[in-house]
Amino acid sequence: MTADRPVLVVTDMQNGFVREQSAHIVPVVVDLVRRWQESGRDTLFTRYLNYPDSPFERFFGWRKLQSAPETDIVPELVPYAKHGAVLDKTIYSPFTSDGERLFKQHGWKGFYFCGIATESCVLKGAVDAFERGFTPWLIADASASHAGPEAHAAGLLVARRFIGPGQVISRHSITSVILND
Repeated sequence: MTADRPVLVVTDMQNGFVREQSAHIVPVVVDLVRRWQESGRDTLFTRYLNYPDSPFERFFGWRKLQSAPETDIVPELVPYAKHGAVLDKTIYSPFTSDGERLFKQHGWKGFYFCGIATESCVLKGAVDAFERGFTPWLIADASASHAGPEAHAAGLLVARRFIGPGQVISRHSITSVILND
């Protein structure tokens, strides 16, 4: 693998995060992942796993995503996850010790983030990549929030301020430039 091979980070596309406000993103992400993998590029699927007495449970009273089927990757993406790496995490970001080892092992330095939720896990991964000297991209129209469009828009606003306005892109810029479509 090349030293700066990009990776598509498919963030928390799990049954427990797909709701009325975020369901529209599932086919969009499936199409992006399919095209990305067909071009021979790497994919990383993250799964958020909540646990008893987690900060989410203590501070928010949130007890979801502690077991299957909520923690499972959405069925439409399971066949693609088998051809990518899967990273379980208990924090917003994929930049865990296991994640960092995986990034180093694969030589990933360009990170294209999509998935759920724009204002939290997607944003936090992009900011953490930025702060570690990697090149982050947040794919605006391949991300959504289960809290609705206002939370998604807020996440994009903050992302433009934290990682740079040019780092928030559309999937069409990827398919035309990166995937040579």
